[in-house]
Amino acid sequence: MKILPIEEIQNMVGQQTGVSEWFEVDQSRIDQFAEATNDHQFIHIDPEAAKSTPWGTTIAHGFLTLSLLSYMSSEAGLAPENFAMAINYGLDKVRFIEAVPVNSRIRANSTLIEVQDKKGGRWLLKSSVTIEIENVEKPAAIIEALTMFVIPDSN
Repeated sequence: MKILPIEEIQNMVGQQTGVSEWFEVDQSRIDQFAEATNDHQFIHIDPEAAKSTPWGTTIAHGFLTLSLLSYMSSEAGLAPENFAMAINYGLDKVRFIEAVPVNSRIRANSTLIEVQDKKGGRWLLKSSVTIEIENVEKPAAIIEALTMFVIPDSN
C-alpha cells in the first residue's frame, strides 16, 4: 500500500494506484470457504463432478474471490499518511465476469476513481478494482470498493 499525503491522493483520481502480487486459489481454500459459508455446490467442492462443467474442474466461489479483495487491496491501494484506521465502507458495484478455476492465480489491479472529504478527519476513497486471473483474458471480477480513512487532527 502506498502511503501519501491526502493532497497528493486527491490529485490521483483516474490513475492506477497499484497491482497486487499474484495469489493462488487452491482447493483447500475453496473447501474452507465452502465450510464457512455452507455453500457446498458441487462446482466448488467435487472435482469429479466438476469435470462435466464448462471449466472441467472446480471453481472458486465468487464471494471467495470478493473476500480476498481486502487482502489484495492492501498491496494495490493507497492510504493517506498519518491515518489512524481504515474501514471497509462497502461496495457500490460488483460484477463477476469469469470463473476462477482451482489453482489459478489472481491479483488486484486498482484505480482511484473518487476522493471525498467527509469532514472530521474522515476521507472516503472509491477505487475500481479489477481482479485479474493469470493467463485469462477476461477478469474474474470488477468491483467499485469504498474505504473510509480516519486521520486524527485533520479538518
